[in-house]
Amino acid sequence: MIKLILKTSFIILLCSVSFLAKAQIGFDYAQYDVGFAAGINQASSADVQTLKTTPSINLNFTYNQSPFINYIFNVEVGRLKGGSPNTTTQRQFENHFSAYSFRVQVQAGELIDYSQSAIANAFKNLYLSSGLGYINNNIVYRTDDALLLAYNQVLPFEPKTNEIFIPVRLGYEFKFFNSYNQPSVKIDLGYQYNFIMGDNLDGYVAGAHNDAYSQVTLGFKFAIGGVTSYRKQIHY
Repeated sequence: MIKLILKTSFIILLCSVSFLAKAQIGFDYAQYDVGFAAGINQASSADVQTLKTTPSINLNFTYNQSPFINYIFNVEVGRLKGGSPNTTTQRQFENHFSAYSFRVQVQAGELIDYSQSAIANAFKNLYLSSGLGYINNNIVYRTDDALLLAYNQVLPFEPKTNEIFIPVRLGYEFKFFNSYNQPSVKIDLGYQYNFIMGDNLDGYVAGAHNDAYSQVTLGFKFAIGGVTSYRKQIHY
């Protein structure tokens, strides 16, 4: 009788462990991602009369506190350009910049129950992000203000400056899952607005407001390890 009880208990324990192991499938995720992205930029708040679209690229490293709370360190290089000889001021500039930023990203899946609704499940990867950044400006081309030159006046100008900026980003992360239902590849599409804490992004210190630039980026992230578990099922 004792042997029968022990045998039955062992079978029940084995089945319980097997059930719990299967229940965890879909809950695991990697804590670390590496990625890259390409974007198009525009100096959206600058001291020139026309704006142009220019490219940028970046590399990023992400620590995932959860599948939907992410800490992102980003390194970026790119160009900003604006102005035209056909405007009244004839101002033109070109900035070859490098930027470093840290952002905290919160996706909707952390805040909502997406298990009972197809619509909520579709919105779970929508995110809002912000943080702090540092930009190195390198003005490689700049013209003086034609209207001021007529009065023998010029605007202040520094070809190389460093400024703090605040990035604010809205985007969506498409997650692709491996055979263990872990998000292994992510495609990130986002719009980012960068508030510069200075006025030399375009090489012209003028106007009542600091400079800013906007970006639309498309990026790819790849899970690289540190697998851990999440409290909710990630894949539906």
